[in-house]
Amino acid sequence: MDLNYLRRLLKIFDESSATELNIEEEGVSVQMSKATQQQAGMMQPTYIMGGQPSAAPAAQVAPAASTPATAPVVTPAANAEESMHKLLSPIVGTFYRAPSPDADSFVQVGQHVSVGETLCIVEAMKLMNEIESDVTGTIMKILVENTHPVEYNQPMFLIKPD
Repeated sequence: MDLNYLRRLLKIFDESSATELNIEEEGVSVQMSKATQQQAGMMQPTYIMGGQPSAAPAAQVAPAASTPATAPVVTPAANAEESMHKLLSPIVGTFYRAPSPDADSFVQVGQHVSVGETLCIVEAMKLMNEIESDVTGTIMKILVENTHPVEYNQPMFLIKPD
């Protein structure tokens, strides 16, 4: 879901008298609800936003003095993701999880990998470039779908280093 679209929704929701809003679009679900808190003698809304299919807990967004809030507070799940090693694409191309369409994937989530082990292929200009792990650890998340394009420096894998 586009961040600007989400900001516009938040602004409209903020200006309305509604206390809850649920939207499902393209397989993504966004839920907003307003709860009020007594703060410095005046009521101030607190926004609780949650979405699917994210595994992260709902982010809480508190409004600034003059503008509606748009940036979520960092959550423990985000901190855990930041502590993992991100394997970045060294080139622009097409991401492949296996050496051929009928072969098994190079790696799976939960698999232990070593430095130099092939994780995927990125095809660029008809050249198949094997992308190797630069750390020893466990694959925690594969961030790109098979046969989808990748950009330079785009994270492809999250690896929990040993």
